Amino acid sequence: MAGEKKKLSLTAWIAIGLVLGIIAGLAFQGAPAIATDYIKPFGTIYLNLIKMVVVPVVLLSIMQGIVSLQDVRKVGSIGVKTIAFYLCTTAVAVTLGLVFANILQVGAGYVISTEGLSYEASEAPGLMQTIVNIFPSNFFQPLADATMLQVIVIALFFGFGIILAGEKGKLAKDCVDSFAEVSFKVMMMILKLSPIGVFALICPVVATNGPDVLLPLLKVIVVAYTAYIVHVIVTYSLSVKAFAGLSPLKFFKVMSEPMLFAFSSASSVGTLPFNMDATQRLGARKEVSSFVLPLGATINMDGTAIYQGVCAIFIAEIFGIDLTIAQQITIILTATLASIGTAGVPGAGMIMLAMVLESVGLPLEGIALVAGIDRILDMGRTTVNITGDAACTMCVDAWEKKKEARKQKAA
Repeated sequence: MAGEKKKLSLTAWIAIGLVLGIIAGLAFQGAPAIATDYIKPFGTIYLNLIKMVVVPVVLLSIMQGIVSLQDVRKVGSIGVKTIAFYLCTTAVAVTLGLVFANILQVGAGYVISTEGLSYEASEAPGLMQTIVNIFPSNFFQPLADATMLQVIVIALFFGFGIILAGEKGKLAKDCVDSFAEVSFKVMMMILKLSPIGVFALICPVVATNGPDVLLPLLKVIVVAYTAYIVHVIVTYSLSVKAFAGLSPLKFFKVMSEPMLFAFSSASSVGTLPFNMDATQRLGARKEVSSFVLPLGATINMDGTAIYQGVCAIFIAEIFGIDLTIAQQITIILTATLASIGTAGVPGAGMIMLAMVLESVGLPLEGIALVAGIDRILDMGRTTVNITGDAACTMCVDAWEKKKEARKQKAA
């Protein structure tokens, strides 16, 4: 009715929370301790609630998606398409990062002292150890530690088990469906707190990293965000239009909510509930989104790949090192493969950057230069990552629908 007031959407409330958080952060610049000591804890509580529900949502949604597919071979088909898509877009992403960093000369003209810089890189696991770490030795430990790759493996095996058990697995299937629905309801309750959470998360970031601190490294931020935006608009628009027949405008309109949350929280896994809802509203089937999105939140790192390309060129120019074309190709290959190889490792972005720098002989001490603005860069790269997850979901869903249509036509 005309007399009724139109309620603001959750997206609008999140946007309001973001703006108010920035304003409050600027106001507390003179006393950042107030923001970090009294406002940030509410953001931490909100993220803790998100983390609490994410593990059961990932575990149960993947199991539910696998069981609903009712065919082990179909799961394999979707998995291969998903990983291929992620690897291709990650390679494009790191290439874009290198191109923009080179053209805009991200480190040129900087007079930053490199004396006394130090950064101790965490040791990245080797290839075989990475493979071993994917498979859990205990059912409950990965759930308690939120080791997402191991949670996905558990979900895969138990999902396959329910399918193979046939009629005897029916009770297990019903339990999974029931607990999944309960988890989704808990998740929706927590998501209603998003505007408060976003306000409490963004305020201390702005209060602590004021414009005076950011100015010396502003060019790095501008170059990285330029590459982020171009990758999102060009790569993902072309992907969803060409492969899923979806209007890019519609895609980004529906994705605005998860993108906004990802930007303010810098948490791919925390944004998962928003992403699942958005892709299903765009027409992706639940069984596909329930499989592709949790996998993407763990291994898809397009934004991180761009960040590595930009930071590698920046560090090279700061230290007066010219990278050859061969070295830059090495960066592309290392970053693309590392996006999967270091998945699930705490501080994966920094570990991956250390691997990239080592692959072309750049000094690891350079990481200390960008560590101070890592949070600002992380907000953008997380937004890119989750948008790539959604684009992949829409494309894989469209490919599977076309495959099924061909089978029906042939029959």
